Amino acid sequence: MPDGDRIALFLGLGLALFGLTTAAAQEAVVGAWSGPLKVGGTELRIVFHIEPGEDGLTATMDSPDQGATGIPVSDVAVVGDSVTLAVDRIGGVYTGALADGDTKIDGQWTQGGQSFPLTLTPTAEADTGPPPRPQHPEPPYPYAADSVTFRNEAAGLGLAGTLTRPEGEGPHPAVVLVSGSGPQDRNSEVFNHKLFHVLADHLTRQGIAVLRYDERGVGASEGRFDGATSEEFATDVAAAVRFLRSRPGVDADATGLVGMSEGGLVAPMVHTRFEPVDFLVLMAGPSVPGHEILVEQSARIAAAQGAPSGAVDSIRAVQRRTLEGVATDRVRSQIEQATDPWFRFFVGYDPAPTLRQVDVPVLALYGSKDLQVPAGQNVGPMRAALQASPSDDATVRVLDGLNHLFQPAETGLPSEYAQIDTTMAPTALETISAWIRARTR
Repeated sequence: MPDGDRIALFLGLGLALFGLTTAAAQEAVVGAWSGPLKVGGTELRIVFHIEPGEDGLTATMDSPDQGATGIPVSDVAVVGDSVTLAVDRIGGVYTGALADGDTKIDGQWTQGGQSFPLTLTPTAEADTGPPPRPQHPEPPYPYAADSVTFRNEAAGLGLAGTLTRPEGEGPHPAVVLVSGSGPQDRNSEVFNHKLFHVLADHLTRQGIAVLRYDERGVGASEGRFDGATSEEFATDVAAAVRFLRSRPGVDADATGLVGMSEGGLVAPMVHTRFEPVDFLVLMAGPSVPGHEILVEQSARIAAAQGAPSGAVDSIRAVQRRTLEGVATDRVRSQIEQATDPWFRFFVGYDPAPTLRQVDVPVLALYGSKDLQVPAGQNVGPMRAALQASPSDDATVRVLDGLNHLFQPAETGLPSEYAQIDTTMAPTALETISAWIRARTR
């Protein structure tokens, strides 16, 4: 969304250190150097590993917070005390200078016409790994975990995923996990947090079978992600539901969807249009049109970053004018030329009419500190839509202190996601599993 969810997090990377003219200077930069790169309210650790080679210095680059390691550096050079790291792969350049007796490099990272301060200091190799993720499950698991494939015949593509099944013959209640926006693998990994691996592990330990899969064009799945809309992703989810219901040990009459962020928008669409299910869990699911989400998202993030109220009001006004302009033919034509089909669909789609058609039990959860799909904006319309629906079992809850990823948070800013060790708060996991078990016994 929105999840920041399709927001590119600023790090493609490939580097170059230009120049050293003396052996002493080369020795000074050999080793691991790290520093925080602050981009759009997000702080990411950057690590350069510089080593001597037969033809001069060589290097690799890591972004530990994103789980990216070993990115090759195309060229390494130093001239006097000047250090330049050029990332050919993404058009990025770091320029700096050795300072304080060669104990740091002060410089700027430049990419896409923008520059950001980046100071590097020596660091122990042991300190350059990804941050701890204590909730990530490790084998052996107390359940079966099988690699599976299934087909979306309508789209003519195969999808690959993991099916986890509780011990015992069953039949077990089951769910398909539906990910947020942006190309997501079966674990819905973001900032080295494997959201869906953690969620699937918890649910399976609670007696619920779970299918999670690589989205089209991602990982081992076929097809192309770019150019697809939420409606097309919904057909992939429908194929996943049909496959899951056919598996031994799965209760075909107790099979539902757990959708997160955009997945919370897609899940009701799947149920009402493509493949009816038996229940829905919507995590940070939008209940108002996409253009309203984007306006409020921008304003709330700016406010959380300390922007004065006048600036926040201005951001709302500018965003509203721009996005509501989609309604005019002239602006729509310009936007169609400048944006992809997914964005155009999301901006114009109102989930409320679909929510009003839902006729199965629904649990809608929001985090009180979510700045991407804000509870204050979406809870009321979600309740109103579900109250107007045929469903006689609809629960809307706000979980205190949780952000868009359902982590315990201080500010809710996306910049915190990578810095929080918890992948998904136990209160969120337990709320979901208890609700499903109560409706599938």
